[in-house]
Amino acid sequence: QVQLVESGGGLVQPGGSLRLSCAASGFFLSIFAVSWYRQAPGKEREFVAFISNFDSSTTNYADSVKGRFTISRDNAKNTVYLQMNSLKPEDTAVYYCKATHPAGGSDRWGQGTQVTVSS
Repeated sequence: QVQLVESGGGLVQPGGSLRLSCAASGFFLSIFAVSWYRQAPGKEREFVAFISNFDSSTTNYADSVKGRFTISRDNAKNTVYLQMNSLKPEDTAVYYCKATHPAGGSDRWGQGTQVTVSS
């Protein structure tokens, strides 16, 4: 009954754009801070972007994506987005979202969505 689902991944050419979605069911995502991570084959999972809970007043990005990616949330839709522009082959990875409650406890992870940037 409690679930996080990523969607929106796919194959895109270098310089193209994708918008990923992280949709929650069974809980109110607005209460949770949300981060995006990605993992390429043979590499460790790395941080991509962060957004604070409620009014989204704080965002943070990895240097590798700053200026190209934008994280946002729509609390009415119980969804967090990652807009990815000017995509590069090195952005190829499985992208995961993570929800963190301010009171602590176990983080909630989605199952991931594949992003492939190739010509």
